[in-house]
Amino acid sequence: MSPTQPKISVIMPAYNVAAYVGRAVESLQHQTFEDFELLAVDDGSQDRTGAILDSFAARDIRITVIHQENAGAPAARNAALDRAAGTYVMFFDADDWAEPTMLATMYEFGVRNRLELVVSGFYIDTYFGSDDRHDSEVKSCEDAVFATQADFRRAAWRLFDNNQLYPPWNKLFLRRRIEDLGLRFRATFWDDFPFVLDFIRDVEWVGVMSQPFYHFIRQRSESETARWRPDMYEKREEEHGWMLDLYRHWGLDGDAASMEMVQRRYIERLVGCIENVCNPLCELSRAQKLAEIRNMISTERARVAVEVARPRSRMMQAMLAPIKARHAGLCYQEGTFISFVKRHNGRLFATLKARR
Repeated sequence: MSPTQPKISVIMPAYNVAAYVGRAVESLQHQTFEDFELLAVDDGSQDRTGAILDSFAARDIRITVIHQENAGAPAARNAALDRAAGTYVMFFDADDWAEPTMLATMYEFGVRNRLELVVSGFYIDTYFGSDDRHDSEVKSCEDAVFATQADFRRAAWRLFDNNQLYPPWNKLFLRRRIEDLGLRFRATFWDDFPFVLDFIRDVEWVGVMSQPFYHFIRQRSESETARWRPDMYEKREEEHGWMLDLYRHWGLDGDAASMEMVQRRYIERLVGCIENVCNPLCELSRAQKLAEIRNMISTERARVAVEVARPRSRMMQAMLAPIKARHAGLCYQEGTFISFVKRHNGRLFATLKARR
């Protein structure tokens, strides 16, 4: 292996993950594929994260640690991208881990098919209780190498539908394409999604592997997903605009399957926004919460989405009924119930979410 010209650059932002980062790094060290560099960015951690990373780097020439003042995950990833030298780039969260054949299998698949983007399946491991008990859900699509750009675009709705295109960490990105496009992570909440959208906007050579390798961990109570977000609705509206713009750019804004996915995605996330408003940590009064919900469900976007979307389960059909009726009170009751389940029974919430 050449430490200056690795085949894969793995980028890992890390902030206050001392309890988890060792497992993440070791899962990379145990890869059957050795020709990679790990660029780990200690983003101003207040715990032992930086020291743990330094101890790994002292014993492994493939590991470089970048220390910076806390600036957020987008800045951390960008700092590593500026130094990356691999043919491909992979992003890796510091509290996750990977199966030992991940890099070897994905790299061989990418090189053999001359791909700009390799997408693999992944696991969502949801931990509950105080021990190691957890549920594991596999997200994947069938194997495919798309012969043309048009083929990928027409099939992308299935990849979105199975959560294959949203995250950055189940992928190999061709680094030359990242640099040619001048892509970097935006300084925004949920920064990884626009990065992926920018990369796939005009991508040509894409391959999909059904085999899962990456373990995305839902465990920490202080995780981003467990908190009230005062700006969540605005961010979801922005995301929906990005999706509509992407499909207009692809010339598929009239494609029935693609638009059903986009609108169903929007309305499901609207339910999440209603739950967010009903979180007990939300600082709004009950009257203000009802007014906020009423505004959400009364927009033209909500009306179009609830008419076009075809929920896959009876549970989701029932959950969308109050939105379709524009009944803010019922939406409030529903959001309060979902919030209760989310806070008090993470296992049940994860199961219901997976079956939606």
